[in-house]
Amino acid sequence: MDLIERFLNYIRFDTQSSEESETVPSTSKQLLFAEYLKKELEREGLDDVEMDEKGYVYATLKANTKEPVPTIGFISHYDTSPDCSGANIKPQIVSHYNGSDILLSEGIISSPKKFPELLQHIGEDLIVTDGTTLLGADDKAGIAEIVQAMVYLQEHKETKHGKIRVAFNPDEEIGKGAHHFDVEKFDCEWAYTVDGGDVGELEFENFNAASAKITIKGVSVHPGYAKDKMINANALAVELAGMLPKDETPEMTEGYQGFYHLTSILSGIEQAKLSYIIRDHDRERFEDRKRFMLRCAEQMNEKYGKDTVVCVVSDQYYNMKEKIDPQMHVIDLVLRAMQETGVSPKVKPIRGGTDGAQLSFKGLPCPNIFAGGINFHSPHEFVPVQSMEKAMRVIVKICELTAEYNH
Repeated sequence: MDLIERFLNYIRFDTQSSEESETVPSTSKQLLFAEYLKKELEREGLDDVEMDEKGYVYATLKANTKEPVPTIGFISHYDTSPDCSGANIKPQIVSHYNGSDILLSEGIISSPKKFPELLQHIGEDLIVTDGTTLLGADDKAGIAEIVQAMVYLQEHKETKHGKIRVAFNPDEEIGKGAHHFDVEKFDCEWAYTVDGGDVGELEFENFNAASAKITIKGVSVHPGYAKDKMINANALAVELAGMLPKDETPEMTEGYQGFYHLTSILSGIEQAKLSYIIRDHDRERFEDRKRFMLRCAEQMNEKYGKDTVVCVVSDQYYNMKEKIDPQMHVIDLVLRAMQETGVSPKVKPIRGGTDGAQLSFKGLPCPNIFAGGINFHSPHEFVPVQSMEKAMRVIVKICELTAEYNH
């Protein structure tokens, strides 16, 4: 099975995770794909293949050198984003893309005028959707690249490598992918998540992240007799949202700028529920943002009465940079691997997070390298075939260079 066939097999599975669920994984359909992966890894000849009760899949490629070599790992998540449907994905391959509009399906177009990143891949073969679902390259492209790299290493015994561990997990898209990851069982000196975007991306800085769940209690009274009685939770939700800085939202920020992002609102007269995510690369500014959100709720309660607004802020993950900086050899290996495979590195902060951020704080240094997909969480998501091939070659080269690490 080649790399692209493997990827297309993977995206047949609907593995969308759910923020509303309290189970692990958050959706039972993720387990169907986890079981498929387990069987595939066994078929491909990997050792120590196991899937735990929460859907975490682990496997080993044994070393083919007798030299002492650090054990490293590669990790990807198999859930897809709740932001867009991942069911009944209908992929298409646009061969030798010429820079023009791509007709995904009737009335749905991916245009370089709106998505200029398409122009960076003229002449390549693009895997796209039909415009009604996401593609699932985030992160099934990463899984396919890791598995294909392990197959390559088995078929090319002349490429020396140490013990390599691979792992695939659920629920990364809802910030919980690393919560039940068994770092001790994984038993690596360091690892890499293969969950980045375009070719060459290498990320070891990410947002500090928190969620804010806000519940607003209203009082419903017949509108004809509501004077001094009604508390309209709809209106209070609008008022609270208006207290946050209008220029500190995702659509208004870039680079190292943080934001508040209203992800959902469910509202009526008697009750409104708002969900926010809070992001900032700088830890101090991140703490300030959380405090500001809580102060907004307090001010609403001062105005409308105690417990009218309840705001619960929960940390999700932190910036991995503070854990990677002391071990920059982990980054140097990737930079060298990219150089030797003809890939130009693009080192930049993640405007998001990966499981690697949480894993780094659990004692497993774990930067993020590219998987090749673009426009994640969108029906305009695409991945160039050539990008996936480059990612696979970089993984192989990292394994090869790690075998030389102690020499």
